[in-house]
Amino acid sequence: MNVHVLGVRHHGPGSARSLRVELERLRPDVVLIEGPPEADGLVDLARDPDLRPPVALLAHVPGEPSKAAFWPFAVFSPEWQAIRYATGSGVPVRFCDLPAAHTLAARPDAPDALDAPDALDAPDALDAPDAPAGTGDEGARAVRVDPIGALARAAGYDDPERWWEDAVEHRGDTPFQVIAEAMAAVREGHVPDAHEARREAFMRRTVRAALKDGFERVVVVCGAWHVPALTGTPGAPGTGKGKSWGAGLPPAKADDALLRGLPKAKVETTWVPWTYGRLAAWSGYGAGVTSPGWYHHLFAAPDRPVERWLTEAAGVLREEDLPVSSAHVIEAVRLARSLAVLRGRPLAGLAEVTEAARAVLCEGDDLPVELIGRRMVVGERLGRVPDATPMVPLQRHLRAEQRRLRLKPEALERDLDLDLRKPLDLERSRLLHRLRLLGVGWGSPRQSTGKGTFRESWTLAWRPEFDIDLIEAGAWGTTVPAAAATRVRDLGSAAVSLSDLTGLVERCLLADLPEALPDVLDALSARAALDGDVTHLMAALPAMVRAQRYGDVRGTPAAGLSSIAEALLTRICVGLAPAAAGLDDDAARDLVGHVDAVHTAVGLLDSGEDAGQDAGQDGPKARWLGALRAVSRRSDLHGLIEGRLVRILLDAGDLDTGGAERRMSRAMSAGHPPARAAAWIEGFTSGGGLLLVHDARLLGLVDGWLSGLAPEAFVDVLPLLRRAFGAFAAPERRSIGERVRVLGRGADPGAAEDADEVDDERAAAAVRTVLAILGRA
Repeated sequence: MNVHVLGVRHHGPGSARSLRVELERLRPDVVLIEGPPEADGLVDLARDPDLRPPVALLAHVPGEPSKAAFWPFAVFSPEWQAIRYATGSGVPVRFCDLPAAHTLAARPDAPDALDAPDALDAPDALDAPDAPAGTGDEGARAVRVDPIGALARAAGYDDPERWWEDAVEHRGDTPFQVIAEAMAAVREGHVPDAHEARREAFMRRTVRAALKDGFERVVVVCGAWHVPALTGTPGAPGTGKGKSWGAGLPPAKADDALLRGLPKAKVETTWVPWTYGRLAAWSGYGAGVTSPGWYHHLFAAPDRPVERWLTEAAGVLREEDLPVSSAHVIEAVRLARSLAVLRGRPLAGLAEVTEAARAVLCEGDDLPVELIGRRMVVGERLGRVPDATPMVPLQRHLRAEQRRLRLKPEALERDLDLDLRKPLDLERSRLLHRLRLLGVGWGSPRQSTGKGTFRESWTLAWRPEFDIDLIEAGAWGTTVPAAAATRVRDLGSAAVSLSDLTGLVERCLLADLPEALPDVLDALSARAALDGDVTHLMAALPAMVRAQRYGDVRGTPAAGLSSIAEALLTRICVGLAPAAAGLDDDAARDLVGHVDAVHTAVGLLDSGEDAGQDAGQDGPKARWLGALRAVSRRSDLHGLIEGRLVRILLDAGDLDTGGAERRMSRAMSAGHPPARAAAWIEGFTSGGGLLLVHDARLLGLVDGWLSGLAPEAFVDVLPLLRRAFGAFAAPERRSIGERVRVLGRGADPGAAEDADEVDDERAAAAVRTVLAILGRA
């Protein structure tokens, strides 16, 4: 019997390449790989060409999505190469790590699934112990060990990653024997913690089971840290003829005792797509791989890697219209090689090629270097799993919808602009909105660049954790529309505020879920009837009006929205006056925000009236302006609120300029404190500064008030004035300054432009152009 234990570094391209060669040489009849045994039945899917790394094994406890763990694999992962060799050669594969059923059951307060390492595995890529922990009966303490760091320091390196690249990745082969001996030396005196001891006990049990089943040539592929615990003889990678595996190892009874009585949970496993970006950020099984794109390149291009890398980097820069020539690439290769020689490295590594790219290709500019890092060093490659992969029905339906709507999931962020008048784009929009209701944020809405209600813009980026979200959402239904509708009903029954319900109505319409809308509207009507807080009603109205106004764009039936919106507006108009009285600065600012939002919503509500219907005094806008007019006359208003209401009435034509001047004159009279007058001005000018540019009398009132302030009062109100005028656009501030300068000379501000000298010769060209446009000679 031959047992060969090959210690590797997870996601190490040098280890992956050497492991494949070693497997070809040893020709085992069974391969044991560090991983969850529950996934043994999924190994055969590796034969399917549609299973394309990066992918990950996902183990989760049904009904408890937070109890989940991933085992990611890249094409340059030694474990993946072992799986590919075994499935291609017809060799059985078994996973030999501690079952996920035990590790997940032992975590009642599990962290987020993406922070959970493979099987509570160590953060170091060689599988060093996770953290100091008690060993139980003996009370000894495990000591955290960084194997790569210890070996790098022994070799005189201050950078563990650079040592590993020089010693392993840049070699033609990985010295498994030497690595085993090094791990034995590093582990000398090490006392494993309870979890590590159980993991290694289960690995030994799996080896014994393989030998008992009659396999003659057994190969174990595991993190190099575990090699001494699986061989017994320090430094020995395996056993040869005449030797008995297990010499110096704990007996089977001791391992069985260690594994007896462990908590157990029901676990399901499957393959899910993974990304290189997630691999770089991983904190467990794949830690230490901060540059997966670079490692992929080293594995895929073993010959002339530096030349090929810098050539590809030049291509990335050219795609962004940056000038990079072949001469740049040649000089960058020379510089990278020279840096490697100066530093005593066998081959230029990532640090050298990055410095060469910065100095030569990017001419010292860090921004293009960041682009190379994002596109190449990390890379946003997204894996793929075949249709035969075990999935919940909701996942299968989403895959079918993605194919039908031609929406390919990609790891790299991309923008998607939709025209809702097109059936395909409308269906895409509905799918993305439904997924957001289910907590799957594949698409994030962004500000549309076009005008009109028929345009919608998204930013799409697929993340591996969305599979966990879909598994969790599978409890709501077997298809995306059904699950989203059930989820909406649940959210409606659990909503705690009126604005939550109105926002849910809007999202329900965007997602085209008419079957769920009546339940949400019933909850909204009941909540609105009982809620007497005017600010709650004001916060709820805008979403309701948007839902009513834009529902027709999507063809979504929205019966009942109009009556609810009208009822909300009526109650707001009645309750606004008492709600606006006696407020402090913060409450006044909040109320002004609500007033602005309701004013915008009323404009949409009023424009939605039948074009042939004259709303008159009963229209939404008329009732709203009447309420604002009545509130603005109160004497107990905060200055910010009064100023804003006066400006709204002026812009709406409900108050003429003379009336606004009288209101402003009273607000800035000596009878009011300077702070209140400054707040009034801030509220009045929050609609924009063009009014002061074009109305000389209003500007003169503000200027006169400011000029008459005592120095102490001016200092007190200066922060308010800076906030008010700082919100103006730069051209507005410049124009106001020019007119104030004219005021200082005692001239009419409206004549400021007339005072400038006009160049008739330069103006003649513009006049001729205007005449030509008008069709006049």
